[in-house]
Amino acid sequence: MRTRHFVETYEKHVSLSHNPVTWSWALLLVLALALLPMVASSYVLSLATTVGIAAIGAIGLNILTGSTGLISLGQAGFLASGCYTTGLLIADYNWPPELALLMAGVVPALLSLLVGVPSLRLKGLYLAITTMAFSFIVTHFLLYAEGITHGPYGVRVEDLNFLGLDLATTTGLYTLVLVTAILVTLMALNILRTRVGRAFTAIRDHDIAARVMGISLVRYKLLAFMISSFFVGIAGGLMAFQFRFINVDIFNVLLSIEALAMIIVGGLGSVAGAIMGAVFIVLLPEATREALDLLPTGVNNMLSTYIYEIRGLLTGLTIIVMLRIKPQGLVGLWRDVQRYWTQWPLSK
Repeated sequence: MRTRHFVETYEKHVSLSHNPVTWSWALLLVLALALLPMVASSYVLSLATTVGIAAIGAIGLNILTGSTGLISLGQAGFLASGCYTTGLLIADYNWPPELALLMAGVVPALLSLLVGVPSLRLKGLYLAITTMAFSFIVTHFLLYAEGITHGPYGVRVEDLNFLGLDLATTTGLYTLVLVTAILVTLMALNILRTRVGRAFTAIRDHDIAARVMGISLVRYKLLAFMISSFFVGIAGGLMAFQFRFINVDIFNVLLSIEALAMIIVGGLGSVAGAIMGAVFIVLLPEATREALDLLPTGVNNMLSTYIYEIRGLLTGLTIIVMLRIKPQGLVGLWRDVQRYWTQWPLSK
């Protein structure tokens, strides 16, 4: 019977996974996702693209909040800065989309220093309010700086070709998002298993003890903000490719709350949990819509007019229920199932 609890060497302890079964399932999942365009409709591919972009953003937020313990409500601001950077560089300055997407990560990473410096003395609710204020500043700048951002008129991104992929097609955009999501996932997993990732965890668990052990809180908090914002900015750049028309109204406070809901529902501090949470939160409105279609026509029409309110209500209820029943999130539930299966018939 394999318990999977005992690791004999340091190399296995820091490896992504020392279990060949895990690698086999991971490869099968990647293969299935790669073959999805062959069997799925355009609507399903568009939905899968949205899930992939949300997963990239959730992974970035997980590094900051889940692994380092710095609560942020400013993800809408970082998404907006990444999205507008890509759109403006392509539409106004004729940059190639490859470089524009890279800058979508670089610009938010630099802007994160404006939030990261005050965070050195703030934590908890105070830090959350600071990051939310940053989000408001970004959206107001995008709205009123018409000479730079086009203001309320938005930015239109024309048909693009990204390394041979036609982003005007759902298949091309899905392929780009899938490859980017895989790369971001591998990067996040490798960061968290290094000395940097362990420093993030030490700061999250007890920052005073971490400082006593020689961990520079200034350095690693700023680094966490930059890495997180880089990933979130990349997600924003991909949103520019998906929406094709960028408007500041997209980036409201609800977007930041949904991002936080993803890592809470999925499981704080876990890359797999961030991905699970992104899948759950993105598909929740679709499941709600399907459930409403089963109701009588009169009730369905009445509730459909409040679909956005219902969406926010379900997101809040999901967070409350998950924190009450399973604080470890979906990834904790999955680990319980794994533990039961591997220890059967001795599992409790």
